[in-house]
Amino acid sequence: MKTQPTASHFIDGEYVEDQQGTAFESIYPATGDVIAKLHAATPAIVEKAIAAAKRAQPEWAAMSPTARGRILKRAADLIRERNRELSELETYDTGKPIQETIVADPTSGADAFEFFGGIAPAALNGDYIPLGSDFAYTKRVPLGVCVGIGAWNYPQQIACWKGAPALAAGNTMVFKPSENTPLGALKIAEILTEAGVPKGVFNVIQGDRDTGPLLVNHPDVAKVSLTGSVPTGRKVAAAAASHLKHVTMELGGKSPLIVFDDADIDSAIGGAMLGNFYSSGQVCSNGTRVFVHRKIKDTFLAKLKVRTEAMSVGDPMNEETQLGPLVSLAQREKVLAYIEKGKAEGATLITGGGIPNTVSGTGYYVQPTVFADVTDDMTIAREEIFGPVMCVLDFDSEEDVIARANATELGLAGGVFTSDLSRAHRVVDQIQAGTLWINTYNLCPVEIPFGGSKQSGFGRENSVAALDHYSELKTVYVGMGKVDAPY
Repeated sequence: MKTQPTASHFIDGEYVEDQQGTAFESIYPATGDVIAKLHAATPAIVEKAIAAAKRAQPEWAAMSPTARGRILKRAADLIRERNRELSELETYDTGKPIQETIVADPTSGADAFEFFGGIAPAALNGDYIPLGSDFAYTKRVPLGVCVGIGAWNYPQQIACWKGAPALAAGNTMVFKPSENTPLGALKIAEILTEAGVPKGVFNVIQGDRDTGPLLVNHPDVAKVSLTGSVPTGRKVAAAAASHLKHVTMELGGKSPLIVFDDADIDSAIGGAMLGNFYSSGQVCSNGTRVFVHRKIKDTFLAKLKVRTEAMSVGDPMNEETQLGPLVSLAQREKVLAYIEKGKAEGATLITGGGIPNTVSGTGYYVQPTVFADVTDDMTIAREEIFGPVMCVLDFDSEEDVIARANATELGLAGGVFTSDLSRAHRVVDQIQAGTLWINTYNLCPVEIPFGGSKQSGFGRENSVAALDHYSELKTVYVGMGKVDAPY
């Protein structure tokens, strides 16, 4: 690959290697081939990265938001210019089809840098508060050194979604991608440096579950932003809380997608497929519990089966491919185990359910799979599968489906398909989730906040709201007269 990074880490504006770190391999999920060999960060590498970020932060924060924004927008332009090669790298990293990565991964990262680079001069303003003869004012100030911990489903996008607001607000960042997808974030760091971001402002180090605590517990880290599973989020949040660090948690989901009997069935099926099969189902906000009104269930399932079985599964570098492999062998085995559990617990397998016979070699593929007659107590209806497995559940009444949709500790997302917009708004108002869609699904432009409620986390990615999570208010009271003390 011509886009191959040249070392495991990117610190202080340059690639860095430390072969004392635990060696691991980057695997191309479509073939099982090793495409890179890397080393996890040693404690010395962690210290080097945080020291670089700490040293660089005051100078970066001292720049005007306009000056910082100009650099970030230049990075956005470079990402767009190199969209093809970055998309190919993302496909090698994740196994996602190139037809997806070329429109949804680096481009979303570029949008983030352009958006936050553009709004920083206006959004970081404070307030003037008149107090008679005195007055006060507030200003938004950066937190300092921020740590970003990424997931493996959108490695470049996540690096940008965390890096863009952090840097726009005047912070510096040390970002750790998933060990399953280590390559893309390194190229983002390289591009930021080329765009003019000072050395040390954005650093990338590799690692695993042993590396995270070194970052989260470091005394020079002011904030931690994690995208990951709920169990990991609980551990990271607890560790950060013990040091009173700022935290953003974007965790898992088991989101409901409700299809009423007056919905446009073809659109609803399209939304359900996008909410279950895009990125091979490895999307945290996926609507994996598809509640379909009993009146339209048979028609819905019949059309869904035809469209699902027509999907093109195969080589992710082929632009005609619509479904690629899962990210790893371990993830494939986990998904296949859930499928077997669905069968054993009595769900009706409509289509899929195994390894496709249209691919050869040792790639980590699973057929797009649909289960019907799923009940709320089944394992596949309660636990996040993170694979191309759709669960279709029946419902009869609005009141019933809302109660069932909310009967989960998770609350990341949800969706409603109906031609009755009054009902649509009424239902989404009652769904306990942070991000909702009406008559569409999984669209996440950088202009809108994204995040969850309940056990799906707290804080928000994207939009002006994200800047609030990467800055804090400083209040200044200005006395205009003499101080009259009573003693």
